[in-house]
Amino acid sequence: MTRLGFLFACALATSLGAQSLTDRFKEVRGPWEVQLERGEATTVRKGVEALLGREGLTVNPSDYNDMYALVALRGLAARACVAEGSWEDAVAHFQKAQLAAEENLTTAGPFLAKTRLEHEQKLKECREAIAKQAPRLKDLDEAPGLTKDQIKLRQQLKIFMDEQQAAIAHSERALKDMEGILDRLRQAKETTAKTTADWQAFLAAEKAEITEAGGMPQYVAGKLEQVKADDARPKQERLTYARRLQKLDPANNDAARLVNGLLGKEEEPAAAKPKKKKKPAPKPAPPQ
Repeated sequence: MTRLGFLFACALATSLGAQSLTDRFKEVRGPWEVQLERGEATTVRKGVEALLGREGLTVNPSDYNDMYALVALRGLAARACVAEGSWEDAVAHFQKAQLAAEENLTTAGPFLAKTRLEHEQKLKECREAIAKQAPRLKDLDEAPGLTKDQIKLRQQLKIFMDEQQAAIAHSERALKDMEGILDRLRQAKETTAKTTADWQAFLAAEKAEITEAGGMPQYVAGKLEQVKADDARPKQERLTYARRLQKLDPANNDAARLVNGLLGKEEEPAAAKPKKKKKPAPKPAPPQ
């Protein structure tokens, strides 16, 4: 495959018949997004991490399409961890997404720069060729009574000019596509870096609040009341925070009840206490 063919392939298999990570991500992204909306965060997390464990470690760093999919998968795993309440794990995934995004831009930049030079050189050659042949074609177009050979030459020149124009259009599209690719890779790097920093700061602030509240149970109890009262917020946000509080203090039954309520689960009735057996009445004494 030529460099240009490699450049614009949407999905590149590492072996014949193999499916790229880009293809796999396209297949599973939709269903996982739906599951996240339904509150099935743990299911999504397990699925994403399983896919990352099977295929994420074998991604070719020079394949910026698969690397881009890897960044997106890390981000999806982080979102699932956030929705699950496992925010420390979410930060770990965000950090890995950031590293992958940085590596992708670092690797793709020089490769695309080299290909850009090739297209720019092709544009220069085509434009020079058109400029050179344009006067000849103009003369033939304007000349009266062309000979058979001149008519043939004019037709050949027109075909040549059309080919050069097509090559110019192709290279111009390629340059535009490459700029779009680099913009997406730069955006992925910036977004993952900011998201990682924001969540690290958020966890640090949470830790400080726990200390200020006097301990984990006190902090969770106070925040739990806020989540209960703040019913104007979207249900998914409240569910995410309720699950976080449940993770922080698993012994807090109110947190578990709030999570179940937001998921639409009915609370299990308390087990009925066994009735005490009545002592049999004492038998009357036998007559004397």
